[in-house]
Amino acid sequence: MTHTAADGGDADPFQWDVREDCEVRQILDRIADKWSLLVIALLDRRKLRFSELRREIDGISQRMLTVTLRQLERDGLVKRTVHPEVPPRVEYELTPLGGTLHTTIRSLVTWTERHQNEIAAAREEYDARAAAETALPAAR
Repeated sequence: MTHTAADGGDADPFQWDVREDCEVRQILDRIADKWSLLVIALLDRRKLRFSELRREIDGISQRMLTVTLRQLERDGLVKRTVHPEVPPRVEYELTPLGGTLHTTIRSLVTWTERHQNEIAAAREEYDARAAAETALPAAR
């Protein structure tokens, strides 16, 4: 439960609760999924067309890219520009707000790169322990 100054607790601007309707949680759910992170990372470098984004993001469907771009645009992180040409040319780019998010994402990627060997070792240790625990009942 989040306490505010009104109920006698200190307001913590970095605190959110676990309710599904929590706005911070909803925003994090949208921006922290793998497709959004990839789109934001790619658009940091330059403006891209839909087809270019689709080509760059391995495994994303046309529908999922459309949904992802619409959500990022709705949240003010991506700007969609339609150029009046035949056929119409549509480009996507990060907004200034989206650029600030990319800075944060870059920090997360840097942390991951720095600690990937430790994480791999922890996974191996966990998997070996889990396999040994599974084998124990079978050996009895």
